[in-house]
Amino acid sequence: MIRLLKPMDAEQYFELRLEALKENPEAFATSYEEVISKPNPVEQYKKTFGLANQYNFGAFENEKLIGMVTLLPETMDKLKHKANIFAMYVTPEKRGSGIGKALLEAAITQARKIDGITKINLTVVSINYGAKGLYQSFGFESYGLEEKALKVKNVYFDEEYMSLSLDS
Repeated sequence: MIRLLKPMDAEQYFELRLEALKENPEAFATSYEEVISKPNPVEQYKKTFGLANQYNFGAFENEKLIGMVTLLPETMDKLKHKANIFAMYVTPEKRGSGIGKALLEAAITQARKIDGITKINLTVVSINYGAKGLYQSFGFESYGLEEKALKVKNVYFDEEYMSLSLDS
């Protein structure tokens, strides 16, 4: 089941976020150490899940959070036609089962409901072929590459910039 996360989901989200940062540190700008060093991260997530204009979707199996994605519309006047996808993650044992597809579909459907959104952007590590394939299956197209975008344990990772036009 895919649904918007609620403040009561903050603890599970925090645990899944830590898993994501441990399992795939190259896929996120935030590090595990940064997250655990923040004061009261669960409380921060509770507040975030109560905000309007930020959409955090979770995939649940037997009431356990197994996947997540965030859709964040831009708020500045000149950028309000765009939204961004962040923090996409599915626990490894559930990958390939359609969870990622369902999460991405929920985020795109939400973006289409927001008046004025015509474009969704995201970044993906260039060697994450599974994620890139998923995004491409929804019509996302690459428009740039940032070399050495992330550095994890002295290894550099390039990030690909992808965009989906909602006009067509």
